[in-house]
Parts: sequence; C-alpha cells; structure tokens
Amino acid sequence: MSQPAAISAPAPRLWGYTLFGALLAMAGLPIYIHAPYFYVDSYGVSLAALGTLLFVLRGLDFVQDPVLGWLSARLVDHRGLAVAGTTALMAGAMAMLFAIPPMFAPLAWFAVALTVLFSCYSFLTISFYATGVARGDALGRGGHLRLAGWRETGALLGVCLAAAAPVALEAVMPEPFTGFALGFVLIAALAVVAMRREWPAFRAPADTQGLTMREIFADPVARRLLIIALVNATPVAITSTLFLFYSESVLQTGGLEGLFLILLFLSAAVSAPLWSRLARRMGAKPALLGGMALAAGSFAFVTTLGPGDLTLFALICVISGAGIGADLTLLPAIFSRRMAELSPEAAKGFGLWAFVTKATLALAALMVFPALHLAGFEAGDTNSETALQTLILLYAALPSILKALAFALLALTPLKES
Repeated sequence: MSQPAAISAPAPRLWGYTLFGALLAMAGLPIYIHAPYFYVDSYGVSLAALGTLLFVLRGLDFVQDPVLGWLSARLVDHRGLAVAGTTALMAGAMAMLFAIPPMFAPLAWFAVALTVLFSCYSFLTISFYATGVARGDALGRGGHLRLAGWRETGALLGVCLAAAAPVALEAVMPEPFTGFALGFVLIAALAVVAMRREWPAFRAPADTQGLTMREIFADPVARRLLIIALVNATPVAITSTLFLFYSESVLQTGGLEGLFLILLFLSAAVSAPLWSRLARRMGAKPALLGGMALAAGSFAFVTTLGPGDLTLFALICVISGAGIGADLTLLPAIFSRRMAELSPEAAKGFGLWAFVTKATLALAALMVFPALHLAGFEAGDTNSETALQTLILLYAALPSILKALAFALLALTPLKES
C-alpha cells in the first residue's frame, strides 16, 4: 500500500482532532435530542410530522453522501479551505435552527435548516475521518486506536457540552438555545484553527483514486462493519431521541432531565480513553463486545423503573454511558483501520459511514415518533397508561433487542487485530 503524502510532517497535534470531533458531535446526535423537543414545545409541530420529515430527509443523504465522499476526495489538495467554508455554513445553519425564529412554516424552516446542517456535517465527517486514516497510519502500530481515543473523547465531550448548554444557559438567559447556537459558532471557529495544519499534511497521494463504492461493498469485512454500525447505533439514536420525553413523562424528573443526559454522556466521555487503552491491550473486538454487553445489560433494567426512581436511573446512566463510550470509540477505529488496509484515500468509505450514522437517527425517528403519536402520547407528564407503556417499550426494550443483535453480528465477524 502506498503511503500517505506529507507536505510537512508536523508533530502529533491530536488535541485538534479532539476539538473538531467535539464540534461534529455537537452538530450530530444532540440535534436529535434537542431539536424535536424544541420544535414540539416551542412551535407545536407534531411528533408524527417530525418523524416522517426526518426519515424523508435521510433519503437525500442516500444520494448525496456518496457524492460528498467523491467531492472530498477530489478536493483533497484544497481540503483546508473546503473545510473552513463548509464549517462556516454549518454554523449558520445551527443559528437558523435554534437562534432565528422561523420566517415561514416551522416544519419547513426546520427542514431547510436541518438539510443544510447535515449536508455540511456529512462533508466534514467524511473529510475528517479520511484525514484521520492517514494520520493514524503515520502514528505507527496502534495509531488508529490512539487517534480514536483523542477523537472520540472529543466527540463525547461535545455531546456532553451540547446536552449541558441549554440546561446551564437557562439559568442566565431567557433563550438558552440561542446561546447554544452562538457557542457552537465560536467552537466552530476554534476547531477550524486547531486542525488547519492537519489537512495538507495528512492526505492520500495526488495520483490515488481511492475506493469505489462497489469495492467497499465487495469487501466482506467493510460491508459487515457498516451493517453492525447501523444496527449498533440505532439503539443509541432511539434512546437519545426519546431521552427528554422519557425523563419528563415517566420518571417525572421535575426539570432534572438535562442533568441525567449530561451524566450519561459524561460517563461515555470519561470511559472513552479507557476503552482505547483496553483495546490496545486485549484487541478492539473483545473490548467492543464487552462494552456492548455492558450497555445492553444495564439498559434492560430501565423497563422496571417508574416515577421517582432517580437514583437507580442515574446508576444506569453511568453504566450504560460507559458502554456507549466503547461503541463510539472503538467501532470507528476498527472501520478506519479497515479502510486504511484497502486504500490510502478512504473518503468514499466515510461517505458511507456518515450516511449510516445519520440513517440510524432517521430510523429512530421513523420508528418511535409515529408510534408515540398513535398511542396518544404528548409532551408532558399527563399521558394515558397506554401512551406511557409505549414510550417505555420504545425507549428501553427495543434498544436492548437491537443491541443484542449487534453483539451477535460482531461476534460472528472475523477481524484482524494489529
């Protein structure tokens, strides 16, 4: 395999990957935590309409994400400039989503803002992870796991920050989501500066064509990893999407739901470097299987909880959060390593990875929002027993079943450790 070209090989600046990973994470999963709740609560948009819209928008990703992977590969010599411009556009979309009141129908406004935001998110994710493949190779043996520890710790910290910001800002300003959007703009600027030396220094040679989509799908390991990623991430997407609704309506946390959300992802962030170290010692696959079992086993107990069971729920958040830390750290590292084995320019591979990541969130919205709507569920703590039981089953039982399926798929997948 030809080695990635280096214009000037700078010393490891892995904290830049932490900051940029945090930025992307703030634009990814938290949007599905906050945005549906925000638009239901503030503008009266129905859950069924949001779920349908989110799924339809992912149809656009099926077409555009592979194209964005091709575009990222074409722009490899100008990746720094392309990333800076796309990051600015993504920050503007975040402001449109949360800081600017809808100038036309809220559902349509939501659709436009989210389309721009996630299109930018896809391009940036593809470019970021493709550059990470070359950087991981340059770090030598175990480099992909080492880089993943820095990158995914940043991602989890970004999720924590996004979860905490509206709660913290609510005490000091009347429009906390406006503050969140402005904070996102600031972090976007800092992340671009932090990564500016990495884009030109770690890229594929100019004559490298990279992988085609057919070649990626033809590889049995890459294909299986994409399927595992889809099945394994869907439970996290479901629980994240329903977290605020479950905390408010079932546990009746009385305004403390944001703190439990922070606890969940803070536990994931703290555990991420520990999972990375464990993977370097015992192998990525055994470590990931352990994390998946931990998350599934702990979260199954959520079905037994009811109003006031806050201490038990906090404990479950800590344990399941640690399991999520393994998922979000090790699976991308395993996929990165496989892409590096196949080609030094892996942008198209991460086009598929970005699509799978967002597809899980869309599948979650499609599965849970219409079902809640049919059960008569409404935001708040005044719902029928049928509506609450539907919420509990969707929030806890369905993710546990999917997690068990992902565990079985990974256990049956042969992976080479390095």
